[in-house]
Amino acid sequence: MSYFSDLGLAEPILRALGGKGYSDPTPIQKQAIPALLEGRDLLGIAQTGTGKTAAFSLPSLHRLAADPKPRKPASCRMLVLSPTRELAAQIAENMRGYAKYLNLSIQCVFGGVPVGKNARALVPGCDVLVATPGRLLDLIEQRALTLRNVEIFVLDEADQMMDLGFIVPLKRIAKLLPDKRQSLFFSATMPKAIAELGRQFIHDPVRVEVAPQATTAERVEQYATFVNQPEKQALLTLTLRAGLADGSLERALVFTRTKHGADRVVRHLASAGVAAAAIHGNKSQAQRTAALRAFREGSTPVLVATDIAARGIDVSGVSHVFNFELPNVPEQYVHRIGRTARAGADGIAVSFVAPDEKPYLRDIERLTGVRLAALPLPEDFTAQASRLPKASRKPARPQQNANRDRPAAQKPERSGEARPKRRFRPRRKQGVGSHRGKVRQAV
Repeated sequence: MSYFSDLGLAEPILRALGGKGYSDPTPIQKQAIPALLEGRDLLGIAQTGTGKTAAFSLPSLHRLAADPKPRKPASCRMLVLSPTRELAAQIAENMRGYAKYLNLSIQCVFGGVPVGKNARALVPGCDVLVATPGRLLDLIEQRALTLRNVEIFVLDEADQMMDLGFIVPLKRIAKLLPDKRQSLFFSATMPKAIAELGRQFIHDPVRVEVAPQATTAERVEQYATFVNQPEKQALLTLTLRAGLADGSLERALVFTRTKHGADRVVRHLASAGVAAAAIHGNKSQAQRTAALRAFREGSTPVLVATDIAARGIDVSGVSHVFNFELPNVPEQYVHRIGRTARAGADGIAVSFVAPDEKPYLRDIERLTGVRLAALPLPEDFTAQASRLPKASRKPARPQQNANRDRPAAQKPERSGEARPKRRFRPRRKQGVGSHRGKVRQAV
């Protein structure tokens, strides 16, 4: 605790850190916290799992506690924007842990729950609000929230915000924030478009870069297995089953490009006796939360996810990441394998590469500067694959979730509100003699 004590953080924060077992800071914490305590804006380039949440939370909570103010209705003093529900919930949970002994209110709002419930929680106001962009704008449009009192603004995972099409909502939010504020901007990569977006939020920032852009975790062993697309499922099933049986695999995260692909993988694994769950945008919030909880507790050792849903999966003990399908955007590969080898642990990433995916592999290797080691197919692969049971052809019933963390103006109906009942009206016959019938005949 010597480093955090030397920074002069408030005693209640130090007490909470002691309870969490924090001792040595991560590189981004060591570089960012002193500048943030001075009130400087910050531009942070860091991979996922590097300790960003503590890097911006600890100095921000210290500043809020050192300058206590009465809460104002439908307002917040600190706003944290996150691209996904899971990541927003994770940030809020961590911040509540750091503020355990402080008299600070921390709220979290995102899609998938009734917007009225979020609005009611914000009536008395709060000190810290963690939100997804779409739900934030929903609440602002319903006059359940104002941003005029924001003193600290954090934009996390900016590159993922861009990938999800949040550029227009972010520009709207930027105009609603007060000019006098401290702004923090984090991204795992910093292409030109992200840098231009950052200039709308931050002014004269301190730049913190704890790893070269688009590098992969150093403690991750990276492999590629070249296999035909129809054989991928059998290869995944056999690999997972063997790893779980001999204990070499603790928890595995499997990535697919599509939601239906994730469900299909889970059905095949279930038929082979491998406990797995899927997490993606078509799942209800309750299903996503339950799947993540089972994965974290270990009762479901395999989680199959899409890139969008995987942001915010911060689970210790993920020993393996499988790229069932390679991402067509090479930066996504960096985010995927960053789910393992966290907190100093080692990890293994295996990519299944079909012939038509070789260009994606070349792009990934060019971006990361790492050549993936070739991993051959298991011995007797064809014979073992032929003995695997066939999955049920009955597809999992999709959960149609109208709330996709998008602004209300882009949704057919507001999330959380009951669809109004349509009054039945018998259709009038439009005969030739009727007025409308004559018009239609004329047309």
